[in-house]
Amino acid sequence: MHKKIGMGAALLTSVALLAACGGSAEDTAADVAAEPTAEETTAAEETTAPESTAELVVWVDENREGAVEAAAATFEAETGATVTLVQKNFEDIRADFISQVPTGEGPDITVGAHDWLGALVEAGVVNTVDLGANADSFAQVGLDAMSYDGQQYGMPYALEAIALVQNVDLVGAEAPATWDDMIQAGIDAGAERPFCINTAGETGDGYTMYPLQTSFGAPVFVQEDGSYTSEVGMGGEAGLAFANFLAENGEAGNGYISTTVDYAINNELFNSGECAFTIQGPWALGEFGDVNFTVNPVPSAGGETAAPFVGVQGFYVSSQSANTLLANEFLTNYIATPDAMQALFDADPRLPAFDGVDTAAGGEYVAGFQASAEDGVPMPSIPEMGSVWDFWNAAESAIIKGADPEATWTKMIEDLTAAIS
Repeated sequence: MHKKIGMGAALLTSVALLAACGGSAEDTAADVAAEPTAEETTAAEETTAPESTAELVVWVDENREGAVEAAAATFEAETGATVTLVQKNFEDIRADFISQVPTGEGPDITVGAHDWLGALVEAGVVNTVDLGANADSFAQVGLDAMSYDGQQYGMPYALEAIALVQNVDLVGAEAPATWDDMIQAGIDAGAERPFCINTAGETGDGYTMYPLQTSFGAPVFVQEDGSYTSEVGMGGEAGLAFANFLAENGEAGNGYISTTVDYAINNELFNSGECAFTIQGPWALGEFGDVNFTVNPVPSAGGETAAPFVGVQGFYVSSQSANTLLANEFLTNYIATPDAMQALFDADPRLPAFDGVDTAAGGEYVAGFQASAEDGVPMPSIPEMGSVWDFWNAAESAIIKGADPEATWTKMIEDLTAAIS
């Protein structure tokens, strides 16, 4: 679907002044004085002519089209440029962007997810952006997520993260400060299970377990200046401490973490009241219709802040855009505004990555997820992340089932490092 926004600037017509033939010297002098100077003519043209007659093509999905359309209408009225919105299925945008930008058929701007960034940079299809005076209005985790090798390649607008979901009737609404506090609250409440968590069954789920891991100071990759390096960060003493934690709380330990619990079983346990606390994302809240719950940040198990992975969505500028400066102007001056960001939230209530957005329309649980996301770190978008999941998930699952924690974790780090190298 192609949608033109507005009609652009009106065409201007000019009226030629005809000098009278003949006349006295005084008449000739008066005629000359009446004619506009070159400077006056230029000033008049700058006052009435549009600043640009260029066209920007923007790829959007159905959810965000209306919000971008409103910003585009203002942009057109103030610049004279034309904005064409092309509605795309979000699932198709990444592949289409990578394939079409090099041919000149792609857009100037597209919406997209931050974890596409490594592939976009490697394909050479995305340009850097300058957020200008609005840079301080963005959540730092959003800026970090859309940066690569220290350069800002995208403008974030929304965040997504998991958080602690707790049964208010069993354990109240107050956020537990630590893992031990949480477990004790669940025990004191008489819950059959004080805590449950999705491990994707025997597959393992490093994503859901990650805030507990980071609370031990064991990030999946080392970060420098907000960007991920390819150096594995979850080895050493911190990683071994987390591995021992998994063993202590796994099936050969106290049993709070089990490979018998997958996504569906986890949600059923919590919704039935059998489990007092769980870790889940906003996408699962619809599964909890039978229980009174609230949302808080994940408590620390290892002494440091529990930092979940944060997914970020935003806007990218094509490396082949013929109107790069205009595309940046549209993003920084027309999308990065309180009105536009509010419209984006109202259209699709994801956690805002921009200051000043009223999240009341998103429901009472937004604040808890927002607090969790602000503690979080971006999911790595570097190509090396693709090598992590199988090794990582398998090691966690094996330890939870009773394998030697330190030997299993050490072997995982060695295998992963070799695969990346």
